[in-house]
Amino acid sequence: MTIRPSTALLTDHYELTMLQAALHSGAASRQCVFETFARRLPSGRRYGVLAGVGRVLDAIEDFRFGDAELADLRDREVVDQRTLDFLADYRFDGDVWGYAEGETYFPYSPVLVVESDFAHGVILETVVLSILNHDSAVASAASRMTGAAGTRPVIEMGSRRTHDGAAVAAARAAYIAGFSSTSNLEAGRRYGVPTGGTAAHAFTLLHESEREAFEAQIASLGTGTTLLVDTYDVTEGVSTAIEVGGTSLGGVRLDSGDLVVQASEVREQLDALGATETKIVVTSDLDEYAIAALAAAPVDTYGVGTRVVTGSGHPTASMVYKLVAREDDAGTMIGVAKKSKDKVSIGGRKYALRRRNPLGVVEAEVLGIGEQPVGDADDRDLLVRLVADGEVVGREHATLEAGRARHEASVAELPRSAHQLSQGQPAVETIFLTETP
Repeated sequence: MTIRPSTALLTDHYELTMLQAALHSGAASRQCVFETFARRLPSGRRYGVLAGVGRVLDAIEDFRFGDAELADLRDREVVDQRTLDFLADYRFDGDVWGYAEGETYFPYSPVLVVESDFAHGVILETVVLSILNHDSAVASAASRMTGAAGTRPVIEMGSRRTHDGAAVAAARAAYIAGFSSTSNLEAGRRYGVPTGGTAAHAFTLLHESEREAFEAQIASLGTGTTLLVDTYDVTEGVSTAIEVGGTSLGGVRLDSGDLVVQASEVREQLDALGATETKIVVTSDLDEYAIAALAAAPVDTYGVGTRVVTGSGHPTASMVYKLVAREDDAGTMIGVAKKSKDKVSIGGRKYALRRRNPLGVVEAEVLGIGEQPVGDADDRDLLVRLVADGEVVGREHATLEAGRARHEASVAELPRSAHQLSQGQPAVETIFLTETP
């Protein structure tokens, strides 16, 4: 059994000082509702994709203050002894509801709802946001890329362009959003994401000639491998690849130049040499726009690195974790909300419904405040129970394969405008209801 490290200190200092002050004021035990949502989508985006739910559930389970964590907080005098005593016994004991892994979302969608007393809920804020903001940014970008690629596979290969831990999470998020595999071995070990890879330019440069490098690769990996043919001259590289690997060679990879022109020229050359089944893999700083531009080119597989792990220009989903309801002195739950300029929140516990027309196309994101909106047979509820009384009960909604299936189904029901890469507003309107219609 693998023992995961504590996530308790993956948090901000002020989470614990708020806890200390609330313990002293007596407000720490007040029942509260915290919600995670994005007030807006990144500029031009038509929808977002939620990823990281499974990692959030792991983080909640591992949010424990052991001897080492408590000693560190004591030595640095972060909080007082009363707070340390509380933290020593901390176990999240509330409920968590949320959108399923891979679900699409829109402005103000309550993608995660935490119901607990203030003390147990507030200190989860930072770790929840650090996971969901990163993973959802990657998944949202990856979804646009797989949408542009259509039925052609897309490989995630951005580990060298981000933090080592973020690389593993990015591979998971990209796979949920439709990528076929990753180059990251830790993502394969930890999450079961399919992995693959062959050789870089360094392998060719290691040998006395391109031919010698190709012979060595094929001798070890077989003729089904993919040869990188642009180290020197592409035309010569393709010719050598087929001479060495034969017409049953698995593939050739292009990593530089005008990929649209090169892919067409290489396809013609391969066909003329009789290698009609040899695939063409293209890489080199691809994003959703570059993939779309290659739609008419004879490309079989795309490899994406930097742009997917950095959210294709939007490295965060800009989600926030806000207190939206709390218990008053009479024991009644009341809505509370931040009203500052440009950062408006909407008070009250939300219930989410995706309204669809008889053809199954989404028409609106309907959020009931304090009550579940009533839908018809075409609509579907969005919030699923993930944690009950501190115990994870919804793991089936947060697995890798479930997230991948949910993403595919959720994207498929969006209106046509959601799939456009041009600038535009969210494809689905968010509607708030104060009472059931």
